[in-house]
Amino acid sequence: MKEKAHFSVDPKVIGFPLLFTLLIWVVYWFEIRFDFDFNYLGVDPRTWLGLRGIVFSPFVHGDLSHLWHNTLPLLILTAALFFFYPKNVWFVLGWGVLGTGLLTWMIGRPSYHIGASGVIYMLFGFLFFKGIFARHYRLMALSFLVIFIYGSMVWYLAPIDPKISWEGHSAGFLIGISLALIVKKGIEKPKKYIWEQPDYNEEEDEFLKHFDENGNFIEHLPEEPELKIIEEENLENLLSENSPFFKNTPSDHYLEIRYTYKPKNSPEDN
Repeated sequence: MKEKAHFSVDPKVIGFPLLFTLLIWVVYWFEIRFDFDFNYLGVDPRTWLGLRGIVFSPFVHGDLSHLWHNTLPLLILTAALFFFYPKNVWFVLGWGVLGTGLLTWMIGRPSYHIGASGVIYMLFGFLFFKGIFARHYRLMALSFLVIFIYGSMVWYLAPIDPKISWEGHSAGFLIGISLALIVKKGIEKPKKYIWEQPDYNEEEDEFLKHFDENGNFIEHLPEEPELKIIEEENLENLLSENSPFFKNTPSDHYLEIRYTYKPKNSPEDN
């Protein structure tokens, strides 16, 4: 079975991110419609019952504003993960969600930590640092795009608002960096140019031939001398001063004559 190329368009790139975001909206609608409160399913640090929040907390949001602010980043960053890292997407999402929830459970304040923002920060950290580590031009471009769009998120890694779980943000960001260091297989390798190949020879480089020893550009390269097979009886005429080879050669040029000598009555003639 032929392996899919990197950066190929696939329905999963849009399908799964839409499914994730739709699911958190359905959960919120269910809370509003039937007057439920799922906040108790969040991460409750250092309590055994609070461990269930590792799985459930990304789907629970406090209000519509909280849900809306998480929707677009979750949709965009998850789609980027599916497109640029298709061979590692489930590994990153699985361990990213578990690691973020567990670290939040370890370092968080005694309160319910809810929302998908921890997962968003995990994706943010992974996509940015993995592109830098991979050194592939497309992945690096994604890193710069992520930091350009969501760079302001770094402010919320610090406790600037008591209503925001900066512990969940920091946990997700640290787990994202860790995954960027761990994930090595299935990543598109940076392109190696001709001069980076181990068998590269500068003397055979067609581009470098256009520069002389002083670095001056040569627009028109001199033609290679023509290889001639010369019979024995024509060798004396060829080397004479009246030969057309000498008459047509400028005085400031060297003429290199290469020939194959074939003596008369060789075994091939019998």
